[in-house]
Amino acid sequence: MYKVALIAAVAQNNAIGINNKLIYWLPNDLKRFKELTIGHTIIMGSNTFRSLPKGALPNRRNIVLSRKESEFAGAEHFTSLEEALANCIDEEIVYIIGGEQLYRSALPIADILCLTEVKDTPAEADAFFPTFDKKEWEVIEQADYTADEKHSHDYRFVTYLKRG
Repeated sequence: MYKVALIAAVAQNNAIGINNKLIYWLPNDLKRFKELTIGHTIIMGSNTFRSLPKGALPNRRNIVLSRKESEFAGAEHFTSLEEALANCIDEEIVYIIGGEQLYRSALPIADILCLTEVKDTPAEADAFFPTFDKKEWEVIEQADYTADEKHSHDYRFVTYLKRG
């Protein structure tokens, strides 16, 4: 049986994107994303798929959810999260990679949150990670980093495991 993990870079006000693009370009966050998701299934909405610069991400099973479209080069398509997860029964871990609607619908069934918490509040955003009650989650891993020539803001990698 699979575990569901939500993975995102999140500002202090839960902002994650603007105009179908990530708000933050943090090379270490992208490296962590790749390390965690390689060899696993990733599930995303159609807008998130379209935002990927080169389409389907290599060395991962790409699943796109859409009720309107069904053709996504290099990716499987399902019309609902439930249908997609029913086809992932043998997976170890399934990563939900966005966008906002999908994060909201997946949060209640998530087992793990792999967040990059960016110490910033952007001036503009139009997509947000859902608010969650931190009392329901245990921090099992955490690492803090300071801004440098490649990273515009301080940030923290945090892995939360759902309690119970």
